[in-house]
Amino acid sequence: MRSGLTVFVAVFALVLAACSSSGASTAPSVAASASQASSARSTAPASPSGAAVELEIYGAASLKGALDAVKPVYEASHPGVTLVMSTDASSALETKIEQGAPASVFLSADTTNPQKLVDKGLTTGPPVNFAKNILTVIVPIANPAKIKTPADLAKPAVKIIAAGDAVPITKYANMLVANLAKQPGYPANFVAAYNANVVSKEDNVKAVVAKLELGVGDAGVAYVTDAKASTKVATVDVPPTANVVATYAGVVSKASPNTTAANDFLTWFAGPDGQAILSGFGFKPPSA
Repeated sequence: MRSGLTVFVAVFALVLAACSSSGASTAPSVAASASQASSARSTAPASPSGAAVELEIYGAASLKGALDAVKPVYEASHPGVTLVMSTDASSALETKIEQGAPASVFLSADTTNPQKLVDKGLTTGPPVNFAKNILTVIVPIANPAKIKTPADLAKPAVKIIAAGDAVPITKYANMLVANLAKQPGYPANFVAAYNANVVSKEDNVKAVVAKLELGVGDAGVAYVTDAKASTKVATVDVPPTANVVATYAGVVSKASPNTTAANDFLTWFAGPDGQAILSGFGFKPPSA
């Protein structure tokens, strides 16, 4: 009887040892799996919005300096967002978007071109005004034609550099010329004489400034911000009662690969942070 009990105890001990060994071997496997799952969770993106975003910003030529300054500031405060800036005449950019260019945001030197895109159903919402500008007459530093007042733009043989007819600066310039013609002391044929003196029509306002910097022409009409940005042109004051206010507006294009991020940028640009940068380049707030 004692012999049978001894055998039973021995067998029972072996079973316990086997179970203990099996449990010890499986514990590290479970721990490793939990560690791997935790590691996987830590490397996964927090949300889909954490993915990298590239926004192509189409901006009026007169905004180039400001947009160059905006890019590093915005990208630093919005990790994962890259801005690709492209500047030209607002009219040319509007046409490109209308033809299918993948722009995310369109920042125009007027309200007309953004409204065209709105009317065609190509934007996510209405235009957002973000800045104002005014005009001035610019001449080469040497001022070879001796332009002293805007009235001199009508003198014979003065070579005026202008932009293309559809470019916003030309539309504003035409309004300015019409206003000047009504000022005391201006000749009755001022508008006609001014138009007769236009010798070149450039792609955008920056090209107008560039030609006058080189001394190719005698004078032109530009935004005060363009004159401020150049060390190679001088300005001729325009009577405040004749000057023209240019309102700048932006829209988000439906062609944007990320309209949410594009809207965020336009909101930021039109807000205090964007206004601070625009102000540094001479732009006025839209409410001015």
